[in-house]
Amino acid sequence: MKQLVQNFKTGKLDLIEVPVPALRPGGVLVRNVNSLVSIGTEKSTTEFAKKSILGKARARPDLANKVIQLAKSGGLLEAYRQVMNRLDKEIPLGYSSAGIVIGVGAGVGDFKVGDRVACSRGGFASHAEVIFVPENLCAKLPENVDFESGAFATVGAIALHSVRLCELALGENLAIIGLGLLGQLAVQIAKASGYRVFGMDINPAKVSLSKELGADDGAVIGSDDDMNRAIRFTGGWGFDAVLIFASTPSNQPLETAAEICREKGKVVVPGLVGLSVPRETFYQKELSLVVPRAWGPGFSDSDFELLGIDYPYAYVRWTERRNMEQVLELMQSGKLKVGPLVTDRFKIGDALTAYTAIAEDRSGNHIGVLIGYDTEASGPLATRIQLAGARKPGKDKVNVGLIGAGTFAATTLLPNIRKMPSINLKGVATATGPSGKHVGGKFGFEYCTTDYREILEDPGIDCVLIATRPRLHAEIVLEALRHGKDVFVEKPLCLAPSELKEIVSVLKEKPQRLMVGYNRRFSSLAVKTREFLKGIGEPLIVRYLIDTAPFAKEAYLIDPNEGGGIVRGDWGLLIDLAQFLTGSLPASVYACVLPNAGNYSRNENLTVTLTFRNGSTASLIWVASGGVSFNRERLEVFGGGAECTIENFRSLVIEKRKTRTKKVWKLNRDIGHHNEFAAFFKAIQKGEPSPVSIEETIYTALATFAIEESLRTGAPVKVDPRDLGV
Repeated sequence: MKQLVQNFKTGKLDLIEVPVPALRPGGVLVRNVNSLVSIGTEKSTTEFAKKSILGKARARPDLANKVIQLAKSGGLLEAYRQVMNRLDKEIPLGYSSAGIVIGVGAGVGDFKVGDRVACSRGGFASHAEVIFVPENLCAKLPENVDFESGAFATVGAIALHSVRLCELALGENLAIIGLGLLGQLAVQIAKASGYRVFGMDINPAKVSLSKELGADDGAVIGSDDDMNRAIRFTGGWGFDAVLIFASTPSNQPLETAAEICREKGKVVVPGLVGLSVPRETFYQKELSLVVPRAWGPGFSDSDFELLGIDYPYAYVRWTERRNMEQVLELMQSGKLKVGPLVTDRFKIGDALTAYTAIAEDRSGNHIGVLIGYDTEASGPLATRIQLAGARKPGKDKVNVGLIGAGTFAATTLLPNIRKMPSINLKGVATATGPSGKHVGGKFGFEYCTTDYREILEDPGIDCVLIATRPRLHAEIVLEALRHGKDVFVEKPLCLAPSELKEIVSVLKEKPQRLMVGYNRRFSSLAVKTREFLKGIGEPLIVRYLIDTAPFAKEAYLIDPNEGGGIVRGDWGLLIDLAQFLTGSLPASVYACVLPNAGNYSRNENLTVTLTFRNGSTASLIWVASGGVSFNRERLEVFGGGAECTIENFRSLVIEKRKTRTKKVWKLNRDIGHHNEFAAFFKAIQKGEPSPVSIEETIYTALATFAIEESLRTGAPVKVDPRDLGV
């Protein structure tokens, strides 16, 4: 199928052929009939992507600061490589469309095949022939609302939510600054709500159009009488609220809004404008300022949008989905007309022409731009496409299939393995077509698919690399093992003891290689430390500190359902390294966490004491309450009169009594990824066991579960696989 994308590094727009997206639980597959180009939002997105690296840094100083911290901790070259790889991805464009449901995922109760629906949200309601959309991001089209109108539902909901935030009563005065697509929709919604509406724009044609659509009056910004005309409209009192839909870096729209607003009035700013508040005017009038979040409650809440968990109707009357439904009702009743707003229509095959027209437009004449799709398309939907430029398969190479091609796979896994002569990259599976095609083409895969079972069922694939989100790890690991594949899975192996038990059971029947991405033990600095400590001949004391910034609240890792939470998701890394250095299996765990007043995610400031069977102990510390600029790791190992210190995996210092100090330095952080993958593929080639024993893997997983039990009970917990029945 065809889909419009933009490369975030180069800014290049492209119309590409990709597999249809996977049908997943909680959502529907929709064949688009129309999608809407939101001029302001999408133009700003495409213009940002076209900026140079320096331009992007200037536009987003918050992200630039993160890069600086990465350079300090991991080295300049590593920071540059990470930035380039993160930017080099295909971004689907579009967030408002309408079409016909052609597939319904498990757990969906409100839709069926054949339903006509409006769809929303970037990454879902894209400019593509077929899209996957979660249930709460869809709304049924009323019978007399056509697909062209339905494609406006999301943008209409943005306007509706902004009007709601003005909190006006019947007959009150509302000024709307900026009469593009959103402004014209807001004019009609405000009139339908019983407000007196005054439109303002720099374009006289748009002011005239707003009057045709119901505005009581208006003024051209910059004309001789614009401010006086606006104030006269209110009888000299000023507006009860002002809505700003303009798009400009200038602060002028906000200053204008403050001037024409009455005392104790409200300024609502959904537009992309300067927000340097004119304090004196706001102070003298005691004005309120509100910046709406998209089209209502639920936006950016993964529980609502992705898991389909609705807010209670009695407490949250208007969610983003219910706002979409209300917009469609206004269309059905004739109170919201979008026909007069349609200025351009393009077929998906001409989508690049549409975006070029928008980019070159300086007149502001483009308002509603619709993309149409072939509704007569029939036949099976392709979930797999062959890729050009694949490497020629060689004799005795390990044929690799990849499931999941997100940030970790694209920035770490694949850059480390792409030039290994022992492997052939055969197939890559992703939930969405653009990511799979881009990553597959960039790294030389033979094909890409949106059905991961095609990877598992491919007899030409020897091993499967799993880099999905953690909630899917155990399920795919089990399927891959049952298909007779060797498996490398990024941490963690699983999120529940029951999953671990099932994996162990399957391994007894299908003894393939299984390795989890605990890479620190493969760092050359960790290996040198282990080699030095082998001859100590007595128990060791390990102290391992990770001092990092707090997780963002929306990070999937801290979601117990999606990422397993910090302990189950990340702590295996620390436990495995301590296990490797001591050369022994964990015996018991005692965990203690700092009280949390809401500043940090659960278990972000955690200390764990491990005892090992050989008498060694380890103190493992994860700190988010330290200096956010540190982003460092410090590992110390003591024993036999010696001390080994690894600082951020860039330096190793070995000190021993009466022995010259040994120092090893690295230009960039060596956290073991390349050595880890090389060891795994070598084991497959030579028919050797996995570089990390299954026993160690089981104990690492059990120890993470024991940490949570210790936190619940406040007591030490034994690490014993017999408790699991394995």
